[in-house]
Amino acid sequence: MRELARKVNVSAPFMSDVELGRRFPKEETLQAIAAVLKVDQAELSKFDHRESVAEFKRLLETNPALGVALRSAVTKVKTGKLTTDELAKKLSGGRA
Repeated sequence: MRELARKVNVSAPFMSDVELGRRFPKEETLQAIAAVLKVDQAELSKFDHRESVAEFKRLLETNPALGVALRSAVTKVKTGKLTTDELAKKLSGGRA
C-alpha cells in the first residue's frame, strides 16, 4: 500500500482510506492508480458507490416501509438467516 501511495504521489493514510472506502481519489489520481495496478480505470470506478448510496438514503427518507424492510434484511444477514449473496439476488430480481 505504501509503495502504491508513493508511486501515485499520495500519502499512505490517504491510500488506506481509499481502500476502505472512506475517501475517494480525484480523477487524475484514480488514473495513476489504475496505471500502476495495470487495470482499466473503469474497473476501479465500479467500486465508487457514493451516488447509489445517496439515492438509497433519499428513498429511505421518503418511504418508511423501505426502511423497515431494510432493517429486517440486515437483521436476517446478521443472524445468519440470509446471506449477502441471497440478499443481492433478491434485490436484483433473482439475477445475481
